[in-house]
Amino acid sequence: MSTVIAQPVEARLVAAAPRMPTIPATLHYDRRDPFAVRMTFPARATLEGVEVCWTFARELLAAGLEGPEGQGDVRVRPYGYDRTVLEFHAPEGTAIVHVHSSDIRRFLEATGALVPAGLEHLQLDLDHGLAELMRDAR
Repeated sequence: MSTVIAQPVEARLVAAAPRMPTIPATLHYDRRDPFAVRMTFPARATLEGVEVCWTFARELLAAGLEGPEGQGDVRVRPYGYDRTVLEFHAPEGTAIVHVHSSDIRRFLEATGALVPAGLEHLQLDLDHGLAELMRDAR
């Protein structure tokens, strides 16, 4: 069984212009980092012209489907019937995108099949992590 899930999603960038452009994005999950998800935007979809990847808690994404969540760099909230808003805050500015909630639910179901919520800690290799820390401390 694969340890990684990558699901393309269609995101709509919320901008000052009346028509929100659609941009591609990919949701990623890797059971080697079981508490986190990543959302990646390709270079052509960013102002800087480089790929941008945001990493945040899987739990934040799930909770944001039901109500407003997050107080830091990433915030998630439901919007309308089948949309979820993701806000990404950086010193350069804020990007706000809408994603179909059904796409996020499908992604979370796949991650839950790989690593059930609440059992993430079982994926962590604490002995290996501690050994790496001790090796680096020498």
